[in-house]
Order: sequence, then C-alpha cells, then structure tokens
Amino acid sequence: MTTDLTLYADLLGDIKTRIRQAQIKATLSANAEMIAMYWDIGRMIHQRQQMEGWGTGVITRLAVDLNNELPEEKGFSERNIKRMLRFYREYPGLPQPLTNLVPQVAAQLPNLPTSTISSQLAFGIPWFHHVILIEKLKDLPTRFWYIEQTIEQGWSRDTLAQMIKNSAHKRQGAAVTNFQQSLPSPQSDLARQLLKDPYIFDFLTLEEPFHERELETGLVRHLERFLLELGQGFAFVGRQQIVKKGRISKNQRSI
Repeated sequence: MTTDLTLYADLLGDIKTRIRQAQIKATLSANAEMIAMYWDIGRMIHQRQQMEGWGTGVITRLAVDLNNELPEEKGFSERNIKRMLRFYREYPGLPQPLTNLVPQVAAQLPNLPTSTISSQLAFGIPWFHHVILIEKLKDLPTRFWYIEQTIEQGWSRDTLAQMIKNSAHKRQGAAVTNFQQSLPSPQSDLARQLLKDPYIFDFLTLEEPFHERELETGLVRHLERFLLELGQGFAFVGRQQIVKKGRISKNQRSI
C-alpha cells in the first residue's frame, strides 16, 4: 500500500510538472508575439518619423487614440509606446519569431556578433525585464549577459535589478557564450512572473482579476496555433482532454 501511494505521488508530481511546463511554453509563445509586436510598432513609428519629420507629439496622439479605439488594451500608454520606440532603436536588426522560437532543452545559441541580439534572448524574457535592462545598461554585451543569466537562473525583475546594481557581471565575466538554454524552471521566479505578467494578460485581452478558465483559453489559443505550425508529427487533441490508462475503480475516479 505504501509503495502504491509513493508511486501515485510520483505520478502526480510528474503530471504537475508537465502541466506547468506546458503553461510556461504557451506563455513564452504569447510573450514572444507580444514583444515582436512592440518592436514592430516601434519600427513603424520610427520610420514614419524619419519620412514625415514628425516629433514626439505623434506618440501622445497615438496613446490617446489607441485608448479611445481599443479601450480593452492597457499596454499602450504614452510611456510604454516610447519604450517600444526605444526598443526598436536599440535592436533594429532583431530577428522575428519563428515556429521554433520557444526554447528547447539543450538547444544552443549560434555564435553572434556582440552587437546583435538573438531571438532566443530577445523573446525569452518578459517585457519589463527589457525595460530595466535598456534603462540601466548601455553596453550591449553586458546587457546580453544579464539576459542570458536571467533565463538560466530564473531571475525575477527585482533580482535582475539588484544584480545589475551589484555589478554581478564584473565578478563572473560578461562574455555571452553558447549556453544551454532550456525552459525556465517551473519553480523559478522568472516562470512565476511570466505566468502573471500583466503585459501578457493585456496582450491576450484578459482583464484583472481574471478567471482561471479565461486565462486557460487565452494561453491554449496560442499553444494551439504553435502546435499547428509545427506541422506533421504534432496534434492538438483538445482542451481538458481526459486520458485514462488501465482500470480505475469508482473510488479512484474522485482523486
């Protein structure tokens, strides 16, 4: 009996870990699309300013008009639109998301010029982490080192800010390497912040406080699209799908 309980506890733990990993993958996919959209909005504003000679007043007008026409979208304040413009100007050559964007276990980054940010780094952390990095660090290789460490160590934005304040890169060396990039640990602060990122909720048009079912629907919609893009060999079976293996007693059905 004790053995059965132990085996069941192991199974329950494995399933909970798998669920959390799927949630993180879906959230990373949504995060990538959102950051790519922010970059593209920055690009459009920058190019129009260059062509038409518009000043910063266009950003103020855009913030007002977007708020009036898309009131459910909360991420387009004047301040955040300015961040989008700066994000584009910091990374004008940013590669766009691909179907293999979500980090895979043991996937390695290619060797990149120190002035170029990869899609894995750009889309692997939440938006406000980028805001902190751009505001506090001008040197790109140093900034990339902190992004790499954030993904590897699962740093929250508060931890990231503290590490920058303490100049952690000077103690450990700031070279960007071919690090073994995997999904953030489900227990990490980064994973918890991704799953509760208000910018992602806004991007998915979820309002706070949101219902669990509403969050699930938004994340599954992005995960479904991601799986379909992978093509042959992958299938989206359905939502809340029950999978049974072996015989289950009536008493066990309530577990």
